Amino acid sequence: MSVQLGPYAQTRGYRLEHHASLASTNDECMARARAGDAGNLWIVADAQTKGRGRMARPWASPPGNLYASLLLIDPSPQSLAPQLGFVAGVALATAVRKCLPANVDVRLKWPNDLLIDGAKISGLLVDATQLPGNVFACVIGFGVNCASHPSDTPYPATSLAAHGGRADPSALFAALSDETPRWLDLWARGDNFDAIRKAWLALALPPGSPLRVKSGETISEGHFASLDANGRLMLDCAGMIKTFDAGDVFPAQPSTPEKTSAGSAI
Repeated sequence: MSVQLGPYAQTRGYRLEHHASLASTNDECMARARAGDAGNLWIVADAQTKGRGRMARPWASPPGNLYASLLLIDPSPQSLAPQLGFVAGVALATAVRKCLPANVDVRLKWPNDLLIDGAKISGLLVDATQLPGNVFACVIGFGVNCASHPSDTPYPATSLAAHGGRADPSALFAALSDETPRWLDLWARGDNFDAIRKAWLALALPPGSPLRVKSGETISEGHFASLDANGRLMLDCAGMIKTFDAGDVFPAQPSTPEKTSAGSAI
């Protein structure tokens, strides 16, 4: 496929490398960071042979979907880097909506999955490391089901094509490459997380949506309440608000038994 940066990304000095196949776009970005790359580098692959999701779960990456990672060098103080997942989630939701009919409702599920009618259309993976010379490198990986979606996932998956969307990874990438720096600029290295939080909540599942959270060996069931000021999930469990800063989150009940691998991704 032919891949190009959007006009805003070009004016902001972002760069792009496109590959027919890579083991992992996230891993390639991190290798570039260790080799001294200055950052603001997008790496896109038509397919991946060792794509992975959270907690190193395998992530199927056939041709026809989008696999893109962005390398950022010193994007914020290291303590604020977890906020990047919310910045990226808002950017991705905004870009995906541009590729779907107006009547298709895309919603964010904490921490950063996109859902259509409870089915997952994408995922995000943020990797970070401290490099020699006190250099802080972050990689944001995006995986979006454009032409196809897997069937062996913990809860249903879907794709742009399944909802009458523009199932062209290059079109989605052009939008994503513009939206990401726009939202990064608004975030202002973490000084304006409140604006990101408000935008995320406006795109999120409605308050009261049933969720199931698995944190370690503990499973909590309740209803989505909000995000706290630090981006932690607030779950209403029979009138008691529990907060989570990590965990696997499922909409309502998983439709199939949980597995150690999930969906299309990065």
